[in-house]
Amino acid sequence: MELITTLAKEIGIKESQAAAAVQLIDEGNTIPFIARYRKEATGALNDEALRNLHDRLQYLRNLEEKKNQAISSIAEQGKLTEGLKAQILSAETMVAVDDLYRPYRPKRRTRAMIAKEKGLEPLAGLIWQQELKRPLEKEAEAYLDEEKEVLTVEDAIQGAKDILAERISDHAGHRAQIREMTQKRGFLVSEAKDPEAESVYEMYYGYEEALPKLVGHRILALNRGEADKMLSVKIEAPEEDILRHLCRKVIKKENPYASPALREAIADSYKRLIAPAIEREIRNALTEKAEDGAMKVFGKNLEQLLMQPPIANQTVLGWDPAFRTGCKLAVADSTGKILDTTVIYPTAPQNKVEESKRTLKKLIQKHHVTLISVGNGTASRESEMVIVDLLKELSGNVQYVIVNEAGASVYSASKLATEEFPEFDVGQRSAASIARRLQDPLAELVKIDPKSIGVGQYQHDMNQKKLGEALAGVVEDCVNKVGVDVNTASAPLLSYISGISKAVAKNIVAYREGHGRFSLRSQLLKVPKLGPKAYEQCAGFLRIRDGGNPLDATSVHPESYGAASRLLKTLGFSEGDLKGGGLTGLTKKIVDYGALAKELGIGELTLRDIAEELEKPSRDPREDMPKPILRSDVLEMKDLTPGMALKGTVRNVVDFGAFVDIGVHQDGLVHISQMSERYIKHPLEAVRVGDIVEVKVMSVDLKKQRIQLTMKL
Repeated sequence: MELITTLAKEIGIKESQAAAAVQLIDEGNTIPFIARYRKEATGALNDEALRNLHDRLQYLRNLEEKKNQAISSIAEQGKLTEGLKAQILSAETMVAVDDLYRPYRPKRRTRAMIAKEKGLEPLAGLIWQQELKRPLEKEAEAYLDEEKEVLTVEDAIQGAKDILAERISDHAGHRAQIREMTQKRGFLVSEAKDPEAESVYEMYYGYEEALPKLVGHRILALNRGEADKMLSVKIEAPEEDILRHLCRKVIKKENPYASPALREAIADSYKRLIAPAIEREIRNALTEKAEDGAMKVFGKNLEQLLMQPPIANQTVLGWDPAFRTGCKLAVADSTGKILDTTVIYPTAPQNKVEESKRTLKKLIQKHHVTLISVGNGTASRESEMVIVDLLKELSGNVQYVIVNEAGASVYSASKLATEEFPEFDVGQRSAASIARRLQDPLAELVKIDPKSIGVGQYQHDMNQKKLGEALAGVVEDCVNKVGVDVNTASAPLLSYISGISKAVAKNIVAYREGHGRFSLRSQLLKVPKLGPKAYEQCAGFLRIRDGGNPLDATSVHPESYGAASRLLKTLGFSEGDLKGGGLTGLTKKIVDYGALAKELGIGELTLRDIAEELEKPSRDPREDMPKPILRSDVLEMKDLTPGMALKGTVRNVVDFGAFVDIGVHQDGLVHISQMSERYIKHPLEAVRVGDIVEVKVMSVDLKKQRIQLTMKL
């Protein structure tokens, strides 16, 4: 129960909601399923809240396990007291448990251990009691022992001080206080390894910032500079204050013979044992916090990219630009089927512009191409110039759009792409991907490892396992929000559906290919390894159009079919009416949702979801997102002048601003300070990836290829 209380308090929800969510997760239900079909139980917690709860639940359970391991280990050593046990049980973080367990953790041989083996612990005890009546050197003479290699008085005193230094270091209270002092008043300082070297880290040559003021993107930049061996980074703590604090805690009464040795032991304990460990801990904590923030931004950007609206009913020419190897082209019909591929050489070194235009005109006329999708990589700018020139010569209405081609090369060299297009080379596959990601971004981008999609910051410097899990969760939420047609979806797309593993996704495709189209959702139970639990989790997110049951084409879950049928009957409709599309005005016919829900034997939230779905079956949530800007003319960087107003597409959002595509090859930066007249803490408060924004040019640096933009119009 304590776990539920903690979760509810931290996430800001009721205990009943937390308890229900934990129970549903423990029963093996997925986050999308709980968010969509168990609203009554959780009080309508959304995917984001449920994922936060799930992550925190794992942390708290791991913390509980760590506490039990520590208690068990200390008990085995016969050193567990009731007070220590209570302290461990009440610890709220892994670090606090580590501090308490430190004195009892099996260590490699330390200087203190060696001193104890030499019989110097009693001498350390005398110093610790601070009641020496004669000089320490006199006391130490009694501990000289040739066999134990204690040959001089200095050896004996040094050994005793080593024991004291470790005792001070192992004290959990001292560590907690020093950690807090360092976090509140310390600085992160960086120096250039070679001050003369030119690099992207020049702003961090001779840099310092108070730890509480550090922001995520600067922490990750400093980490990368350190990893690239360009910077040396360290924490500067308020050392004098820390040593004074330790002296107050350890030296209870001044003793002319013991106090000097204690001060030396305190200084050694801090500098050799405590400070390096605290620095590691704080830097790890800063990095973890920065990574979590960056992952959230990456996740929001990825969600926006995946949820871009599909461009339907257009035949698209995908264009993968390049120089030496030529530009690869692929024509995709409105269903995404690849009709034609070829290579042209309009760019350097061949510069076969006229020949390329002739090839393009033939392709456009033959397949009735209406849209050209151009990747934004190498030679994109040069390709765009050729396209604009070509469009002026065409009589038909053909437009082009620049698409983010991040991950296209990763996909084209993958096993999946080889299976999908065995007869194509990597260039042709890449062009096919660039065409399709405009037609249905979600269906195409799920084939690529989310980490390779390139809408984040420092993704290669982060904990890859954690990043992979976070982004997979984002993809899963997006795919399930939209839903998929079980008769046309690819295995990679199906594998993100709630309850469906990669193996089961392949089995669905194999079953479809062997037995023909699915005509009912219930036929999914015939798919190998897709049992009742998996069916419960996935059925509502899989659509069957023109099948045997009109409800199979909606997001109504099979468990609610009875209630949906009774609702239709009550309101004077039939399931057959659904075949013609939505039942306009259905929700307005319901006067009292509470009473009707009771009558139908379902929850009110479930009733509202069913009614909205029957009114607009399989409504695509991506319809509300901004459509891509289709272009027919081109701008060059040299054409830009300060004050010029333009429309652009947000390509990436980072902690310090957003990069906006304004139709020149280089994206412009809108710094966070230029995003809004009101104060905002993060750019995501103002913009998202895919947003169409109005901007004004502030400055253009042709040499550094930098464009500064403002949204303050």
